[in-house]
Amino acid sequence: MRIGFALILIVGMGLAGFAVYLAQGQFNEYKTRLSDQSVALKKNVPLVRVFVSTKPLRYGQKLTKEDVRIVAWPEDAIPEGAFTDPKILFSEDETILRTVLRAMEKDEAILAVKVTEPGEDAGVASRLSAGMRAFTISVNVATGVSGFLRPGDRVDVYWSGSISGRDVTRLILEDIKLIAIDQTADGDSTSTIVARTVTAEVSPKVVASLAQAQATGKLLLSLRGSEDTTLLGQIEVDQEQLLGIQKEVVVKAKRKKVCTIKTRKGADVVEIAIPCPEE
Repeated sequence: MRIGFALILIVGMGLAGFAVYLAQGQFNEYKTRLSDQSVALKKNVPLVRVFVSTKPLRYGQKLTKEDVRIVAWPEDAIPEGAFTDPKILFSEDETILRTVLRAMEKDEAILAVKVTEPGEDAGVASRLSAGMRAFTISVNVATGVSGFLRPGDRVDVYWSGSISGRDVTRLILEDIKLIAIDQTADGDSTSTIVARTVTAEVSPKVVASLAQAQATGKLLLSLRGSEDTTLLGQIEVDQEQLLGIQKEVVVKAKRKKVCTIKTRKGADVVEIAIPCPEE
């Protein structure tokens, strides 16, 4: 009886010790996790509140408070022009709203370049950079790249006309930005427009150049690739270069001097060649 009781006591103590061992292991593991989390929190990147869209936003849409929400954004990865202050994003007068200039998807950051100032429409004036001007160029299906132009595209401009009696085509401007096609400034439109006019963003000096070029000849546009920054330099082609016509060079032959004397033979006058005297 005593032996059985002793065996039970020994087994019970062993089980209790094993339980304490397991509990101690779990406790140590828990402490390790807390320590790791503490280290991770210390290394965590600071977050900043940034406004993002709550739904897809399209060109020309008014931006309301229901269209945005605040999310935590890593401080060192905030996009340039992002809004972090509601007093800057929205006017005190709730009827004065910003207008969307570029399409945005759900949860995309609201950026200054994608919306107008409060109260402004999404017109051409809102797309002009400081010091730049809008100039409209008349085009057709041939000179306007067959309807493939959209606001935001960049083009080269060629002038075709007559110079000193020669018909020539010359590159006059490179890499200018289009801000509107006909009366449309929506760069996110996917519809094809065979334009009658395009509006470009240029400097005041270029405005004068384009006005003179349009008045004295025909302007043609050449669409550039979206990532193309190549500078083409001077390009000019006339009709002779186009057709491979080579100008004939007229060389005047030097005529040999001939000396003669005239003599009369009877009723006839005869001209006889003689050596010319040295000059």
